[in-house]
Amino acid sequence: MAVDELQAIIQRCQILEESDFRGEDFNLFQVAGQKCLEDGYAAQLLEVIQNEKNKVIIKNMGWNLISPLVRCILAYKQEDDKQEHCLKILDQLVQLCNPKELFLGLLEQIEQTSGEQVCPTVMLLLQPLQTVLLKLQNKKAYSVGLSLAMIMNQLTPLPVPYTKQQIQEDKLGLCRCCNAVVDFAKPFVNEVVKNMEKSSEYNDMELKEELLKFLEQLEGIEEHPFRHFATEIIVSVVKMNYSVCKIFIHHKGRRSYWENQEFEDIERKNSADSLACLSYLMFVQHFGINCFPMVFSPSYLLQCNMTHIEVLLNSCLLRMEDNSLSHQYLEFRDFINVPQDLVKVMTLCPIEYLRKKSLNMLQLFIDKFDAEGKYTLFRCLLKTSNHAGVQGYIIQKIKDQIHLSLTKAHDNVWFTGHHLISLLDLVLFLPEGAETDLLQNSDRIMASLNLLRYLVIKDCESENQTGVWTILAKIEKNFLKPLHVGLNMSKAHYEAEIKNKRENRRDANNSNTVCSLTVSEEKMPAMTTEMQLQVLHSALFTFDLIESVLARVEELIEVKVKAVMAENIKVN
Repeated sequence: MAVDELQAIIQRCQILEESDFRGEDFNLFQVAGQKCLEDGYAAQLLEVIQNEKNKVIIKNMGWNLISPLVRCILAYKQEDDKQEHCLKILDQLVQLCNPKELFLGLLEQIEQTSGEQVCPTVMLLLQPLQTVLLKLQNKKAYSVGLSLAMIMNQLTPLPVPYTKQQIQEDKLGLCRCCNAVVDFAKPFVNEVVKNMEKSSEYNDMELKEELLKFLEQLEGIEEHPFRHFATEIIVSVVKMNYSVCKIFIHHKGRRSYWENQEFEDIERKNSADSLACLSYLMFVQHFGINCFPMVFSPSYLLQCNMTHIEVLLNSCLLRMEDNSLSHQYLEFRDFINVPQDLVKVMTLCPIEYLRKKSLNMLQLFIDKFDAEGKYTLFRCLLKTSNHAGVQGYIIQKIKDQIHLSLTKAHDNVWFTGHHLISLLDLVLFLPEGAETDLLQNSDRIMASLNLLRYLVIKDCESENQTGVWTILAKIEKNFLKPLHVGLNMSKAHYEAEIKNKRENRRDANNSNTVCSLTVSEEKMPAMTTEMQLQVLHSALFTFDLIESVLARVEELIEVKVKAVMAENIKVN
């Protein structure tokens, strides 16, 4: 019987000195104790642990029971007598065991849990872990930091409740768990505050730093259970008399206290997301905003926050006036990375409202820069984006800037003259000449033609402010003529394809035959012949539209050139 085996081991160890305990004794105690729990003898195990004679044995060996104890507690239903006995055993172990050994045992259980067991395990062990940490004398700050990092590392991958129903259900217990973690940290925050009150020259910064690392790892939105979580965190930061702005401004220079490289890597990995959440609370939800100094310029705050989430970026940008951000900020890598990342969301994200939001944010981002900054961004995005829709959008924005330059009283050197010519070289050409896939690149081509049409109409050859007349021969060679050839080839190919489909349909005598079609080097889903014909006719319509605009552009150029020639004849 499991209880008899445990009693035999206990009796043998009772006559030994603490220093005489061997590894075999630890193993036998763990196996017998685990068997008692699994066989339903938790009440008898509790009696053994509560026996004063066994105090030394439990102090040294009791922590080995943490793993089977946690499994049994989570397996039993609430209000089950066996679960109640197990909880009492856990409480006794917390009171009797060596704090250092028990700390490692508790942390190991949190680290090893996964999936749906994460929150129940963390909730179960938070109070025992807090009690043990408060008992530690050496390396308390390190142990507190290790615990908080491990807890947050387990909670972070869990799906966050989003809809009202999900929040109410809190299926995994994440909302309750996050609020419990804040309560877990409070005694340590109070310890820092108490020590600071005793001495204005409080020098033990390690515990304070570890807490601040955790306090940055938060989440919070309006009318959400995490709001309490976030509120308590901001309150704790302020209570410790820590300047909130230092978290943002000096974070990159903060040294690590980890002795374990794995946890240092975890901290580095989570830092960007953590600061994004804290920034969101501070600048969007206005948590603790009254504690943030107002001496920093909007452009400086933007520089500090460029690695943060889109809502924070949006909030910061709205604080600034259009055209007020210097092009020099683009020397910082983050200022280039952000628009490129927004483009990735615009083109790759499957969620429509996020694509639209990214587009709006990209426009807001561009609007804040001065003329040289916009020019630099346009060049960068044209070179790095392979998406015709994005390129077409950028070309439209270039057209808008040219329009402002031509209509304003003062000249804008970045969207006129030789600077603009350099930009037009990236716009008015076909990437693969006449063999360019015109259908796939139709958005870019239409935008380029519209830009060229605008330049020909608005800029007289005699003034040539934009420089378009200087490079007209190059435009015809690299863009207009290859486009003509490409249109002829594409139209001939699609017309032949339509003819072929119609003949196949007559042969099959069934317009509902399902087959495949490749458009722009991409295989389309299985379609009926009739559906394929609709796609092919749509492509022809696109080519006709491009051809119509192309003809109009060439007509305008011819008219302008003839007008200049006629004027020259009159002068001569």
